[in-house]
Amino acid sequence: MISNRQLFLNHVAQTSPTPLGLEIVRAEGEFLFDVDGKKYVDLISGISVSNVGHRHPKVVHAIHHQLEKYMHLNVYGEYVQAPQTKLAEKIAQLLPPTLNSCYFTNSGAEAIEGALKLAKRITERSELISFENAYHGSTHGALSIMGNEYFKTAFRPLLPGTRILRYNNFEDLILITRNTACVVVEPIQGEAGAIVPYENFLEAIRKRCDETGTLLIFDEIQTGFGRTGKLFGFQHSNAIPDIIVFAKGLGGGMPIGAFVSSKENMQTLTENPVLGHITTFGGNAVCCAAALATIETILDEKLVEGIAEREKIILETLKHPAIKELRGKGLLFAAILENPEIVKNVIQKAVKKGVITDWFLFCDYALRIAPPLNIDKTVLKESCEIIVSCL
Repeated sequence: MISNRQLFLNHVAQTSPTPLGLEIVRAEGEFLFDVDGKKYVDLISGISVSNVGHRHPKVVHAIHHQLEKYMHLNVYGEYVQAPQTKLAEKIAQLLPPTLNSCYFTNSGAEAIEGALKLAKRITERSELISFENAYHGSTHGALSIMGNEYFKTAFRPLLPGTRILRYNNFEDLILITRNTACVVVEPIQGEAGAIVPYENFLEAIRKRCDETGTLLIFDEIQTGFGRTGKLFGFQHSNAIPDIIVFAKGLGGGMPIGAFVSSKENMQTLTENPVLGHITTFGGNAVCCAAALATIETILDEKLVEGIAEREKIILETLKHPAIKELRGKGLLFAAILENPEIVKNVIQKAVKKGVITDWFLFCDYALRIAPPLNIDKTVLKESCEIIVSCL
């Protein structure tokens, strides 16, 4: 009989020449278990997805409860679906009053695509601005505003009218003009290696957008729902976006994304043309039920309030001469090392010792530290000690 590993290699599309190849059969809380029963600490939360840990009981219960009613209905038609409406209401309650209307998608990349279309529709402009080493997804529109040429060049031509500015460079903001439909920015750059904005940088972008009538889009796909020590990454600043984009940690392990703006802005997608943005599965009832349970868990269990203690553990434990810098905020950190080869070696050694970490897409000389928000503090400390021992 062909093994699952061989079936994986034969029939599942590979995106890297050397996949890690762990055969995971169960996940619980901050732990993963492989086919041999070995336990691993998931120190990356499935890339900032499992903010409440794997298979949180409240999320699992919400999924089961919704499964007993219905799974898929027409999500962009005229049906009123309680899982959607309750989730949209909850998200609106947590955001500033101008962000009160949700459009649900399957993923972060799809949410970005919708946000870009919305900005172009509202402003009737076409220029899209983003930042160096920004990652917003891999679909064509999201790829067009990606801030790294290495990952883009093989797929050109992409969308015209894009401009890439330097993150944390105030002088570049003058390039935002009355031709610019929107500026897309991460409150903390994720795949660049957890780069925190300079003081008042987001506010300066907001000011320039106001001056030019440009819409400001915050990509909170990786920073949203507690990851940075605030419920949303933009809350570390005084800047409020016109559109905000979510995914990853929203669904508690289920695939869902969203872009959120004002009701007035969203209404522009209803005519000229009608069905200005549509999706078959976005806002799936089961995914929405899981997302609502995830948000309620974060709030009810006060997970954001517990991040400061865990952040302190990371900062105090991840100390080694090989770590040039520990960059980030909350539970999104990059441990900067000398070169990618060291990172690769540490990842491999850590896996053997039962700790899963990773690198960053545009910062392959850094280790990713982004555990579930509710990771046991002793487990977190021991995991950081293992990484230090690997170094």
